[in-house]
Amino acid sequence: MRLLPHPAAADIELTEVLRALSDPVRLAVVGRLAVRGEMSCSDAGDELGVHKSTASHHYRTLREAGVVLTKQEGRLHLMSLRRADLDARFPGLLDAVLTACSPWPSPVAEPCDQAP
Repeated sequence: MRLLPHPAAADIELTEVLRALSDPVRLAVVGRLAVRGEMSCSDAGDELGVHKSTASHHYRTLREAGVVLTKQEGRLHLMSLRRADLDARFPGLLDAVLTACSPWPSPVAEPCDQAP
């Protein structure tokens, strides 16, 4: 197993987390990870219906912001939500975002900024 580069928990910046969560595709990935715990990048890309290169860009953005942890096992890349790190660094942020955006938007949906 090999971990891909990602920031240490203490180095996660709020502005980068919010930027990563501002896209409907990335928000959908985070929502799915919150429910499932871990999933392969190829499965997530198939579910989201985006091109492989587009999916890869979104996964990298989430990883570099510190939102997800990506590990490589052979040819498989597995993502998991860094929930404990995010909750320790920014208490309540992830819960608020996940609650506000449930059910998870599809990649072509409008951002979840509309009040119910």
